[in-house]
Amino acid sequence: MGVDHATFTATILNPDATVPAGLQNPDGTTASKRFDVYRNNVAVSLSDALETAFPITRKLVGNAFFRAMAGVYLRKHPPTSPLMMFYGAQMPQFLRRFDPAKSIAYLPDIAALELALRHAYHAADATPVDAQRLGVLAPDALMGARLRIAPAITTVTSDFPIYSIYRANTVTDAPKPVMQAETVLITRARFDPEIHPINAAAARLIAALADGQSLGQAAALADETLDLGAILGLLLAQGAVTDIY
Repeated sequence: MGVDHATFTATILNPDATVPAGLQNPDGTTASKRFDVYRNNVAVSLSDALETAFPITRKLVGNAFFRAMAGVYLRKHPPTSPLMMFYGAQMPQFLRRFDPAKSIAYLPDIAALELALRHAYHAADATPVDAQRLGVLAPDALMGARLRIAPAITTVTSDFPIYSIYRANTVTDAPKPVMQAETVLITRARFDPEIHPINAAAARLIAALADGQSLGQAAALADETLDLGAILGLLLAQGAVTDIY
């Protein structure tokens, strides 16, 4: 008698569950020990994948706490893809509901930043547009133009200093974070993602452009804190614009 996929999946992620009926050793006895070894290996592999995906989150809470938290996460959120490089997509939402981690209020946004970096790293390649195409447009045509944004581009807006916290944990002698809201832009001009501090108005502009709105429409959604020239210069310098139409 075989074991259905749903039962096997539920059992493999539950350390207290008994061996599914039908799993037997060659001599016909229940394969308890072999199944327990396999179950443990699955949990260890998923925990390792989470540690690889969220190194700064792990550093902030400590190895023991992260490992215990990973055990809870992997049972609430089993993999939906065989590609482990994408495992952990629900981590920010999980952390917002995980009571033992609520004392570190910025932790979900740090996890979101790490997810954005991973997304940028694995995003499809894109050829940047020639920046001169934007420079030769008349003002009216410029504001009516639409900019296609590269797949690797992501922004993360937080009530906490996520850029400063990330740098403090990755860069030697980085300034100590000041508790204030920060927004970041993730780009990948070449091989590795880069983090750039921007403001919330610039993030709204980029989101609107990525949604297909014209430059004028996107700019209208921002406020007086938007430096349109500066953010366009950054996007073009980072190869974040792949077409102007």
